[in-house]
Amino acid sequence: MYVRTLTGGLAAALVLSVSLTGGQAVAAPPDAEDAPLAARVLLYDAGGSAEFKSAVDRGAAIWNESVDAVELRPAAAGQRANIRVLADNGWPRALPTTLGNGTVYIGRQAVSQGYDTIRISAHELGHILGLPDRKPGPCSSLMSGSTAGTACTNPYPNAAEKTEVEENFSGALAGRAPAARTEVIVD
Repeated sequence: MYVRTLTGGLAAALVLSVSLTGGQAVAAPPDAEDAPLAARVLLYDAGGSAEFKSAVDRGAAIWNESVDAVELRPAAAGQRANIRVLADNGWPRALPTTLGNGTVYIGRQAVSQGYDTIRISAHELGHILGLPDRKPGPCSSLMSGSTAGTACTNPYPNAAEKTEVEENFSGALAGRAPAARTEVIVD
């Protein structure tokens, strides 16, 4: 009975489809593999970032402008954040736990020495997105961090850094588990 009902329903759907298309063949929808993947949304909580909140928001916006595979959004009240951002008196650092998760510290020590707060924020968020430090390095490399000097205020990732983040998150979106990370990255 079930097979007959199912077969009859499929036949009716086929007849209706052919009549709606005027008897012409219609292309099948693209395979799910060919469809672009939606960005993986990561929530961040900048509630503990004190005077650096606007710099953290701008650093997140820069990553959103720069890559497609991941989107950083502020966590709403009651939402669990993937990334916690805190201000302290030490040097800026990140503690990634897994790809897209961890804690960022915006250290006042670097700010008092003249380093740009937006560059610091974007750089530390870069660690959470899977990027390592690339020291020493030029100002054009966001992940060169403090080695670019206090005169460097470039908060934008370069093409290689963007590509690496895209690759990191396209793999995560494809179902591959990110590698666990437990080291503190001090910049």
